[in-house]
Amino acid sequence: MPQRSVVAVGASLLVASLALAGCGTRGGEDEGDTGGAGSENKVAKIGVIAPLSGDLAALGKGISNSVDLALKQANESQAIPGWTLELAAEDDQATPDVGKNAATKLASDKDVVAVVGTLNSSVAQSVQPVLAAANITQVSPANTNPALTQGANFATAPERTYPTYFRTCTTDSIQGPFAARYLFEKAGIKEIATVHDKKTYGQGLVDAFTQEYTKLGGKIVAAETINPDDDKYDAVISKIKPSNPKAVYYGGEYPQAGPFSQQMKAAGLNVPLMGGDGIYSGEFIKLAGATSNGDLATAIGAPTEELASAKAFVEAYEAGGYADPYEAYGAYSYDAANAIINALKVSLADADSAEAARQATVEAMSKVSFDGVTGKVAFDEYGDTTSRVLTVYGVEGDAWKPVSTEEFK
Repeated sequence: MPQRSVVAVGASLLVASLALAGCGTRGGEDEGDTGGAGSENKVAKIGVIAPLSGDLAALGKGISNSVDLALKQANESQAIPGWTLELAAEDDQATPDVGKNAATKLASDKDVVAVVGTLNSSVAQSVQPVLAAANITQVSPANTNPALTQGANFATAPERTYPTYFRTCTTDSIQGPFAARYLFEKAGIKEIATVHDKKTYGQGLVDAFTQEYTKLGGKIVAAETINPDDDKYDAVISKIKPSNPKAVYYGGEYPQAGPFSQQMKAAGLNVPLMGGDGIYSGEFIKLAGATSNGDLATAIGAPTEELASAKAFVEAYEAGGYADPYEAYGAYSYDAANAIINALKVSLADADSAEAARQATVEAMSKVSFDGVTGKVAFDEYGDTTSRVLTVYGVEGDAWKPVSTEEFK
């Protein structure tokens, strides 16, 4: 089974007990039914904005399901006395305009106090100002563009743009250099071609990679772009191939990266394709086919399945009966939801309504600190995670396998 898919844990008594005590009703397709401590409780909604349909739905559903699990567990344990937490999931279709509409809908709901999302950095740019105007806390498990927290001049004059925005994932200013160091220092690859999809995430990742790679002494022999709506890449591949790169670094997501990898190998460019967390999905391997063996990806944190801190999450997710795996961002979404729940324990304590607790929730989020599924969960002065652990994965057969996990310094 591909890495980040649900790990089968058997029908042990432990799993059964987690299903009853931790998850409430089974998740499956019944999103939004997060259980409850009683109908007399006041309601606070946690929104999710993610692609729940389309090419990136595998990642989006993993995000939504993981938040759903966290809310069910909080309700079962009555984590916030007098309150029932409900999931309000919205499909952004990985599109900025649709994401903005989703944010507007959630902001107009007086019961919504916080949102987990988005997946795409380009969508986040449209969502941030809408939620900020309503004082709604936003925690992303997946946005990696540094400008979202530190502004357009993040490299020279970082400045927090939205006090409502936080994230549990590390940024491209760490992920890109992490990949560059791996390829140059550990893989010994000194000549690279870069390709990105012109979107915020892909371009930012390639820019960060290129800066570090050339600083180390590596050479960029070709730098090309694709259109994300295309599915044939022979023209770009024909430009890259004569430069004889020893690898291709790709900035973008798996719906394009998978076919690109397959097509470049078919054209005789038999070198590894490496990307960021946007390609780290079992769907990439399905799209790229058998020639994806040896392709690489970086992803935030250590492998979920290998973390002792994640064992209960993995088992509870399986017991929850979700139809889709938690994928690359499930554990970070679960931690994002629990970070919000920790803040709500403070902000809802004396609140008459969820809307009245919005500003207090933003303030409480800055002080959140706990041991989560992915490790220590805390935020710096910009709202960024304090964790800097990443992993390089390689395709072996039909699965991603961890190659190297390190804290970036």
